[in-house]
Amino acid sequence: MKKKYKISLVSYLNTVPFIYGLNHGEIKDEIEIQTDYPSQCAAKLKNDEVDIGLVPVALLSELEDYHIVSEFCIGSETYVDSVKLYSHVPLNQIQEIVLDYQSQTSVALVQILARNFWKINPTFISSVEGYENNIKKTRAAVVIGDRTFSMNGKFPYEYDLAYEWYKFTSLPFVFAVWVSKERITDEGFLLSFHESLNYGVNHIDDALIKSEHANANARDYLTNKISYFLDLKKTTSLNLFLRLLDLLKQKV
Repeated sequence: MKKKYKISLVSYLNTVPFIYGLNHGEIKDEIEIQTDYPSQCAAKLKNDEVDIGLVPVALLSELEDYHIVSEFCIGSETYVDSVKLYSHVPLNQIQEIVLDYQSQTSVALVQILARNFWKINPTFISSVEGYENNIKKTRAAVVIGDRTFSMNGKFPYEYDLAYEWYKFTSLPFVFAVWVSKERITDEGFLLSFHESLNYGVNHIDDALIKSEHANANARDYLTNKISYFLDLKKTTSLNLFLRLLDLLKQKV
């Protein structure tokens, strides 16, 4: 019996094209799709509960060995709109930043931005479900994913973390990549996997028709805010992020 690959990816609007492609590709009978939030994707791959994960790039610094199995990713050229720091005060007045429990990469990114670019030294606080309702005074919060769509425009200060990265580095940002811990040697599967993802990215309108995540701005978000190709600039950005993350961990 042919191996069935277990795949974990995030259950946000930005993965709708990937899920559509995987469900309509030649490999749909060779895979088992699990949808999670980013930190769960990371945990499942790290704990060998899945074979392939669309994982937060911050996880890569924790793995002894890993293999990027696709030229596709979740990235953004400038503004992403769905990874935000919300605040009632400007950056230099923020004293606490609550970190999204669903995130790993964005949690690392906001700390890198604070230390290296914003030059602020807030207290970082872990969160639980519902924390986004307790943003007040000098306490800001990082929120990621579809929850941001209803929060955008409601705070005096909103900082798009992908754009903040771009402002200082002139590079796009990569939030998640397709990774396996064990090398996949089935070239036929990898080719079909790539073709399935490509099909989804090139059929966004069809994917949205079938999606429960669609909203009024969904097409603009997927075509103008999310960038799916792991090109040279994104690879350069990813390597820079991992270097800064390593330095951050050394100083903590």
